Amino acid sequence: MPQAVSQIEIIRVASPAQRDAFIKFPRQIYADDPAWVPPLVVERKQFLNRKKHPFYQHGDAALFFARSGGEIVGRIMASDDPNYNALHETNVGCFGLFEAFDDQPVADALFDATADWLRRLGRDEIMGPIDYSTNYLCGLLIDGFQFPPMLLTPHNPPYYSGLIEGWGFEKAIDLYAWWFANPAEAANRLRRLAGALKKRREVTLRHGNLRDLGEEGRRLRQIYNQAWQNNWGFVPFTEKEFEFMAHELKPILVPELVWLAEIEGEPVGFILCVPDINVALRKINGRLTTFGLPIGLAKLLYHKSRLKTVRLVALGVVPKYRQHGIAEMLVLRIIEEAMIKRGFIGECSLILENNQMMNRFLEAIGAKKYKTYRIYRRRLDGKGRG
Repeated sequence: MPQAVSQIEIIRVASPAQRDAFIKFPRQIYADDPAWVPPLVVERKQFLNRKKHPFYQHGDAALFFARSGGEIVGRIMASDDPNYNALHETNVGCFGLFEAFDDQPVADALFDATADWLRRLGRDEIMGPIDYSTNYLCGLLIDGFQFPPMLLTPHNPPYYSGLIEGWGFEKAIDLYAWWFANPAEAANRLRRLAGALKKRREVTLRHGNLRDLGEEGRRLRQIYNQAWQNNWGFVPFTEKEFEFMAHELKPILVPELVWLAEIEGEPVGFILCVPDINVALRKINGRLTTFGLPIGLAKLLYHKSRLKTVRLVALGVVPKYRQHGIAEMLVLRIIEEAMIKRGFIGECSLILENNQMMNRFLEAIGAKKYKTYRIYRRRLDGKGRG
């Protein structure tokens, strides 16, 4: 691993070849990390495709990599989301997809390039790690490095926090991952609570209709944009962004892991769990084909059918019905239908540290906090560094 590199050159990604090098670089960082999960190369190309990803219909981003001695030694993405700034009345841009060897000058050069790009847009603050916006991958792992990342959660070396703080970033907020250590005990506690609360209002729970994901997605987006609107860092999903994410997740969605709550036919809450496909991705090293043959795809399908871990990605109830026990009913249904009947185990993440109600609820039903992620921010003052 390179140390104390010199003569750092910052290159803005401008060609497919440079984009491919940007995507492949993390393999050097995580070569000796048994917890790392190589992302699908084809998925990464889709995510960074300016012509196809719906974020670019309202926002913008730029990719940079640092090079020294002809070799790539770091990378970063700068992004700008006018929707976020308009909603929060802020003037902030983001950094994401940060990867670098343990060398402060490399990190400084990458953050300097990101800051310069954001200043040219008139931004005066930088926040991250955030890939595009808070609707996508965000946060830096600062505790729980020994555990492999679940789908759509970050993983990074322990030294990244030092590089980020070395440039002057400070903590903005932490997020937690909770592990359901004893689903049966959690179910027992929830049955008592949900049973008492259910009497307050007639609530209907049903599976998500995965055969009509377009229409169901509109219901989920409606709930999401209401339920999360007061959360730190919230930015509404656009219709196209939600459709894009639903399309990406569709191949791995399982009916027993998607539930909606309705009152008099009105959707008022939902819970979404996804099988931890990362377990399968580790078996194929991020590639669906080998020498042109679909070997990786065959392995992926084989291991996907045997997955026994899930991640609770989203749980939301519209504000009007938050005191009716709907969240408790939805979590209970997932625990009963997925964890107990089908033998799944898993985590609930990423929960904001200031979401005291949710954190206390998870602790009360026996979940264990086992990972912490951090989002940083820093003011951009004038020209030059920082």
